[in-house]
Amino acid sequence: MNRRASEIHEGPKRATNLSLSESLVWEARELSVNLSQAAEDGIARAVAAARRAAWVERNRPAMESWNEYVRQNGLPLEDLSLF
Repeated sequence: MNRRASEIHEGPKRATNLSLSESLVWEARELSVNLSQAAEDGIARAVAAARRAAWVERNRPAMESWNEYVRQNGLPLEDLSLF
């Protein structure tokens, strides 16, 4: 999926105050970077990363259990593999 992370969060916008590095804001404006869109994209990526990390933590016991099963029993249907 090649959609920008912020495209997942469509809907009404809310005015928000952010404190950003003055030099970064100056350079962004010099380069015609849309600050609102850049901030939204960055926040959306951070939210997606936090969701992934939370998913891993929630599912860690199941993954560890599965790994232990494979260590003890091998992969299911492994005997049917041709390679």
